[in-house]
Amino acid sequence: MVSYFEHNKRERGEQIAERLCAGESCALITDAGTPAISDPGEDMVALCAARNIPVTSVPGPVASITALTLSGLPTGRFTFEGFLSVNKAERRAHLAALQNETRTMLFHEAPHKLRATLDDFCATFGADRRIALCRELTKSHEEILRMTVGEAVTYHAETAPRGEYVLVVEGASTSAAATSGAFWESLDIPSHVQHYIDGGMSKMEAIKQTARDRGVPKNEVYKVMV
Repeated sequence: MVSYFEHNKRERGEQIAERLCAGESCALITDAGTPAISDPGEDMVALCAARNIPVTSVPGPVASITALTLSGLPTGRFTFEGFLSVNKAERRAHLAALQNETRTMLFHEAPHKLRATLDDFCATFGADRRIALCRELTKSHEEILRMTVGEAVTYHAETAPRGEYVLVVEGASTSAAATSGAFWESLDIPSHVQHYIDGGMSKMEAIKQTARDRGVPKNEVYKVMV
C-alpha cells in the first residue's frame, strides 16, 4: 500500500509509474468518493496516459451525481464545478463566469468554507436562486435541504455546517441569461484586468482570467497591459 495525495503526488506518481512500466499492477483506491473526480487521482491517470500505461475504471459512487438525483432540480443538463478555490478573488472570478449558466451546477464544499461560499452564491446568483444542500450522502446523518440561496445563508448563519457537502444550484433562466450580459462587456481590457486586481489577484492572474473571459489568447491581453 502506497499513500498518494495532493502534497506528495508529483514524487509518488513518478515512483508508481516506474513500477507500472516495470510490469507491476496497481489499484487506485480512495475513501472519499470516486478516484480522479476532484481528487489527485486525476493526475495519476494523466501521467499513465502520457506514458501509454493502460488504465481502466471500476464504477463507484459519485457524490455529485447522487446529490443531483436527490436535489429536485433539473437533471437533464448540468455542469460539475468541483471545489471552489480558497483564494477569494479566484473563487469570485469562477462564480462570475457562471452568472448566466443555464445548466444545473454542482459544487463540492467543506463545512468550514460553506458560509463564505453561500455568501458568494448570494452575491453572484441572487437570493432567490434555488439550491439543494446535500450533506453526508449515503451515511447515517444524510440530509437534503431544499431552499433558496438566501434562505440557506440565513439558515447557516444560525446553524453550524457539519459534514461534507454537495451544493446543487439551479441554473439561470434562459430569458434572464439572454438579457443579462457578462459584467465585463462594458469594460475595456485595462478596466477588465483592474477589476480582478482590485479583487486580490496578481497582475498575471488577472490577465489570464481576462483572457479566459473574453475567449482570446493571453498574449493579446498582455500586449495591451505592457
